[in-house]
Amino acid sequence: MKKGNTVLIFLVVIVFFSCKKEDPTGLKKGDWLANLTVLDQEKLPFNFRIISSEKNKTVMEVYNAEEVIKVDEIEFKKDSVFIKLPIFEGFIVGKYTDTTITGQFIKRSLDRVVPFNAVYGKKERFSITKKAVFNISGVWETEFSGGAEDGYMSKGIFAQEGSNVTGTFRTTTGDYRYLEGVVNGNVVSFSAFDGAHAFLFKAKITDSTMHGTFYSGNHFKEPFVAKRNESFELPDANDLTFLKDGYDSFDFSFPDETGKMVSLSDKRFTDKVVIVQIMGTWCPNCLDESKFLVDYLKENSSKELEVVALAFEYAKTKEKAYESIKRLKSRIGIKYPVLLAQYGTSDKVKAQKKLPMLNHVLSYPTSIFIDKKGGVRKIHTGFNGPATGSKYISFKKEFNSFVEKLVNE
Repeated sequence: MKKGNTVLIFLVVIVFFSCKKEDPTGLKKGDWLANLTVLDQEKLPFNFRIISSEKNKTVMEVYNAEEVIKVDEIEFKKDSVFIKLPIFEGFIVGKYTDTTITGQFIKRSLDRVVPFNAVYGKKERFSITKKAVFNISGVWETEFSGGAEDGYMSKGIFAQEGSNVTGTFRTTTGDYRYLEGVVNGNVVSFSAFDGAHAFLFKAKITDSTMHGTFYSGNHFKEPFVAKRNESFELPDANDLTFLKDGYDSFDFSFPDETGKMVSLSDKRFTDKVVIVQIMGTWCPNCLDESKFLVDYLKENSSKELEVVALAFEYAKTKEKAYESIKRLKSRIGIKYPVLLAQYGTSDKVKAQKKLPMLNHVLSYPTSIFIDKKGGVRKIHTGFNGPATGSKYISFKKEFNSFVEKLVNE
């Protein structure tokens, strides 16, 4: 399948770029409804709007609940359109008219091709044919792939008004983005698309249970079961990752995008508080954390604080991995070093071998807080971003307080 997908990606891209460029008619301004075809031939919908449609500059916005993603890299050639999503490597390519697009969503490094179509003038993400029987607002103790070796727990947090639902699932490694959907009778459906991940959840519900399926693109699905539990909490994110016995410090040596080797023992880190971010440019939770760190550093400039990121990239070549790093830094204004720790895979077991002092690399991102004497004071696994609401607010308060304490020591 991978070989077939690679050939398809190659042909799609070649056909697009070999077309003689002509003046585009453009996409019609206004609201559009898109659908990705995932496993079981299910449709994963998301909304976007063309807000500017000029001869040489088209801009669109992708919506997931409160999230707005601006897309400004759109090219037209003859009857084809190429839409490059920001930050991440995923792109949409297809044939278009001013009111339709038919093509594929492609992630080249992972050889993934997902059928895509979009139509102008529609906003209804999911059809509502029946009045909502239940209201799912509240907290849900959720188990994904229950009984399986790779099963895991999650905390569902949802708000429902009428038939409309927003919220997310929190896990020990992060959250499942800004989910948006509806309750149709006794079935809830919600989805999210951000250019990296395409998520669809469908479940039958009662007033106290959910039984459903989670789809990630057209390559993965798993069952989930949830029950109401307002007091449910996940394990503390500060207790999941730690230094193994026999290690009393953290260190690394990886190249930056110029090829220069950077180590924690370098002079720039001496006698400073250092936050080491284990991340990947392909990871939406890492993007949320990176944006948070960029904003924090702007508002709290200190000569006694350094941030450095270690990127674990699934790009197939070192050159592609560096391109992704440079793109991320440019798009969100990262000033701190982002080092290439690994390319060709984002496998966490292999990542842990690069950082043997850790008990494991459980999550991208993971943040390591190091004091001025070089001691590891805290390791925070995962990142629950703005989609988690109050959890994100409490995280920011904890982060600010802890970093201020370290800097003032």
